[in-house]
Amino acid sequence: MGSESIMSLDYTGPVATITFNRPDRRNAFNEEMWSRLEEIVSRLRRNLPRIVVVTGSSKVAFSAGFDVNPDNPQVSGLIEAVEKHNKGPVEPIIRRIREAVDSLVSLPVPIIAAINGNAYGGGAELAIRCDIRMMDADAVICFSEVRLGLMTDWGGGVALARLVGPSRAADLILTARKVRAEEALSMGLINYVCAPGKAYENSMELAEKIAKNGPRAVRAALELIRKSAYLPLDKALELESTRAIDLIASGECLYGISAFLTGKDPDFPDIED
Repeated sequence: MGSESIMSLDYTGPVATITFNRPDRRNAFNEEMWSRLEEIVSRLRRNLPRIVVVTGSSKVAFSAGFDVNPDNPQVSGLIEAVEKHNKGPVEPIIRRIREAVDSLVSLPVPIIAAINGNAYGGGAELAIRCDIRMMDADAVICFSEVRLGLMTDWGGGVALARLVGPSRAADLILTARKVRAEEALSMGLINYVCAPGKAYENSMELAEKIAKNGPRAVRAALELIRKSAYLPLDKALELESTRAIDLIASGECLYGISAFLTGKDPDFPDIED
């Protein structure tokens, strides 16, 4: 199966969709998947959409995370390193995985996870690191790493603790229990519960709503949202003021204000980098 087959990138107007497509392995990530993700992120940076939606190819799974399979060279390499009590080969693999996920979720546009199937381990971590999550009512999310004597390493442990709080994160990670959509919604783990099979469709509808807004305004607001939780209050407030001033000076608001005054829908131009 070629790299374009195992993970696709498609544009629908201003929305880009990344689809994981290894249904035989529940969309788990091996070396080929990581390379393909890096390639896709590089393409996205050269041709930024207004929104990115991430999903799985079928209801089988959103993603099962790391492909724990003897045929995966990363697994055999890790096993050999562990048997020799040598952490040297482990470090570059873990850092490469984290950096690949970082590169995706640090794109300066909103990332929506359409959780249209079960999300386990790293798949759950990747979903949590997106900006917005839509989940099919019959899907399950599970931080399953400790069952294998492992822990979160895609950045999901940190993201989860910041999203739902340390106590709930401890419950989810240390028990590795399965969380269904309604419970995930109640604890703030996801944003929306969708009818079975509708997570991707609903994500596209939401993406199109966001895409109608000023692209500079969306990017500036998103930057503030992502950074403010990590900054002291005074620094966060200063960032908000600075970005608001820059945004007004860009002139994008002229399109929105003019449309508002004439009772029309705004037609914001794309950002030309």
